[in-house]
Amino acid sequence: MDSQLRSQVVFHLTGRQGDAANASAAPQGMRPALLAPYRHLDAIRHDFPVVFASGKGEYVVSLSAAVDGALRAVAPPGLQGEALRKRALQVERNVRSRVAAGGSGTLQSLWDAAVAELMPETNAAAFQRDATRVRDALAVSGVLAGCDPKLPARFVRHAWWVVQKEKSQAARARIDALMIRLDDILRADYARSSAALMSKSLRATFGVAHRELFDFSAMSRLLNQPAPHGGLPPARRKRIEDALAVLGSQAFFTPALEADEGGGAEFVFDAIGTALDAFLKRLPEMVALHKALQVAALEVDGRYVDEVHDPIFDAMDEHALGAEDLQLFPDFLVCTSNAAAGAHAALTEALSAGVPLKVMVRLDDLVEQGAPGRTRFAFGMRSSQLASAVMSLGDVYVLQSTSSNLLQMRDRVQRGLRHAGPALFSVYAAQATAQVPGYLASAAAMQARAFPAFSYDPAAGPDLSSRFSLENNPQPEQDWPVDQLSYADPDLQSVTEDVAFTFVDFALCDPRYDAHFAVVPRADWDNGLIPAAQWLAEPPADASTGVPYVVAVDDADMLCRLVVDDQLMRAALRCRENWHRLQELAGINDSRMERLLAKERQAWEEQHARVAAAAPAAAPAAAEAAAVPAAAASAPADAPAAAAAPEPARNPDEAYVETIRCSSCNECTLAFPKMFAYNEDKQAYIKDLKSGTYRQLVEAAEACQVSVIHPGKPWDPDEPGLEELLERAKPFL
Repeated sequence: MDSQLRSQVVFHLTGRQGDAANASAAPQGMRPALLAPYRHLDAIRHDFPVVFASGKGEYVVSLSAAVDGALRAVAPPGLQGEALRKRALQVERNVRSRVAAGGSGTLQSLWDAAVAELMPETNAAAFQRDATRVRDALAVSGVLAGCDPKLPARFVRHAWWVVQKEKSQAARARIDALMIRLDDILRADYARSSAALMSKSLRATFGVAHRELFDFSAMSRLLNQPAPHGGLPPARRKRIEDALAVLGSQAFFTPALEADEGGGAEFVFDAIGTALDAFLKRLPEMVALHKALQVAALEVDGRYVDEVHDPIFDAMDEHALGAEDLQLFPDFLVCTSNAAAGAHAALTEALSAGVPLKVMVRLDDLVEQGAPGRTRFAFGMRSSQLASAVMSLGDVYVLQSTSSNLLQMRDRVQRGLRHAGPALFSVYAAQATAQVPGYLASAAAMQARAFPAFSYDPAAGPDLSSRFSLENNPQPEQDWPVDQLSYADPDLQSVTEDVAFTFVDFALCDPRYDAHFAVVPRADWDNGLIPAAQWLAEPPADASTGVPYVVAVDDADMLCRLVVDDQLMRAALRCRENWHRLQELAGINDSRMERLLAKERQAWEEQHARVAAAAPAAAPAAAEAAAVPAAAASAPADAPAAAAAPEPARNPDEAYVETIRCSSCNECTLAFPKMFAYNEDKQAYIKDLKSGTYRQLVEAAEACQVSVIHPGKPWDPDEPGLEELLERAKPFL
């Protein structure tokens, strides 16, 4: 072992440079090579900044999407509109840079500021005209927000306000309608009372122009004859008046809550304990309003029966409010950080208490030291445990995502806020570093499986497969997502290779963990080094046979290889195990299903082995039966049947399905239902070969989990792309 390899092995095992002569300084300004194209993120059109829209439609829209919509509306197609598009994109880029630098404001105000800054000395009128046309065509308006640590709270707060605004409008319409009808009941009762028949009251019911035409004293004497006038019983009148008083004084649904995004501040908190205290304080008002709504609905329909309903409403207290009843009221929103949230047990207890809490917990660190003075990573303590513990409650909506992915998960966020029960939103928002912006660091956490996105919706269905989703994670069936890396070799020749983005690459985005990497001189790149993803797939028993490395770039975009120490690699292994658990929850690479498939495959192989063993004995019997047909015809009716002949050999040019081996996975029948169908044993066969194309047949064979589809030769010789398809079909013939 040469000195350089020895130094690399020592560093990998201990995290310390072994040979001072060959020691390489810890990397500075390094970033994963796959992130090299995104060094100047502000110049790239991506999901951020976003607009918190205040009108109808989507409640949050990316700046790029808003500008694209405006350009589709006003820019002429082709070269005629090219100048307008270029000017609009120039303004958009300036707005993005302003937000990234910490600027704030509405889309329209920042657009105007950008136009003023970019106004050219020549063709200023044309620039102003085009910029104004695009500005006026913007279909959304609202505050812009970048992907920074404040985004999770702002995002969930805005989404919460949109939902509460809808709830408030619906509740106020219901309350106003009930109040009008209750007031009509009291007015009608008053119209039959003696007070309403007094001359003064009668005079007030007539217009000024006609008051002098009538003698209201005489009218009062005529109408106020000694006869029963009916009227409301005192108990009912008091019940209606009490209900009206509660409905009229309620403070849950007000125009102020609906006015702007700042509305409803009395229901937004930064600590769980404060929110619970506020809920308990307002609980009597909630019970009173709930009771008043029920009484009012019965009264206006004339269905209130004193003997039946009085005992019910007299006994009604806070215990009578269920999840559906609490859904009427504004949800109590808590936006906090993991450190401020306190112990996970306290959070779990609060979410299981039946309180309509919507909790957003922002995580700002995923990799931490296991104990003071130790360097073992405690990966997962702040991420998976929190969401998984709450998900185990069963009736709590859970969403986990990074801040960079919130726009893609906006429908899931709003679904959680509409959930009739508590909800938890666990969001990782990375701090920007010198080499990686916050958006890229957050995206890297999701890409590297350090903080996968998932949701658990108790209302989505009765089973886990319906409720749990791993949506929006890249290549969810893989341990690590793989992308292509293109670079120039020392001879300036273009090279493209597949590179996996692992947990180690994510750690490289954080300069706090630079000490876990060591630079490898280019001369030693081929000396005992293996990619980190390969090492993680099968860690070598002897460290000297393979030292893991990751590919990185420095500040000059020069390609580097970095040796990774054992502590970080072990953290990556724990990260992968956590990802495997989530995969199994989502039904991906399910170990139980794989064991079942292996068992069925073994049974199939044993059955075919028995058939093959019986084939030699069956052949002479078949020949003898063919030689003496008369003897076979004269055999007794109760003679034992001959052994079954083996299945005839298949023509490799014909398409067929090994139906007996089909695992009933639904892949082919769902993708191509006209071509494939199930038999009575729910195993697939080819129903109509010519209902699809040869390409579809090959794709079905490639997607089949147990490789039982054999495409054969194409039936249509004129189908395009047959040369490529025949090559793809070879493994399945």
